[in-house]
This record gives sequence, C-alpha cells and structure tokens, in this order.
Amino acid sequence: MALFKKRTAGKPGEWYYCLEHKKVEEGPDCPGKDRFGPYTSRTEAEHAMETARERNLQWENDPRWHDAPSPGRPDGD
Repeated sequence: MALFKKRTAGKPGEWYYCLEHKKVEEGPDCPGKDRFGPYTSRTEAEHAMETARERNLQWENDPRWHDAPSPGRPDGD
C-alpha cells in the first residue's frame, strides 16, 4: 500500500468531462486517461462529446489526411 496518494494534475476552477462517469467535474477528480479538458467553463465541458464529434468529422473529411494510394499497392500502405 502506498503511503502517499498521487494527485491528478489540474487546478480547481478548471472543468473536465469524465468519460467513465459521463459527467462534468470541477477540478481533476478522475485520471487523465478518463477525461477531456481542462475547459474554462462548465458549459464548455458539458459540450465536450459534441466538440469531439465535430472535430472527428472535420478530421475525417480533411483532404490532407486522405493521400492517394501508392502505385502498385491496392490499399495505399
């Protein structure tokens, strides 16, 4: 058993969206691997999943990320 508990990084007043609990949290209550943020407001954190969906869609439709297939290889790899 550890004598000292390692605190997660962050400051009160920063807002996060916890992916595991599916809720907004002030300050880092959950590990970094389970959260989006920090956000400057609760409202921004509440829309974290929507923001992520929009960014993913932009990335998927960005022509810079869809290179032409390499000659001689059907899958382009």
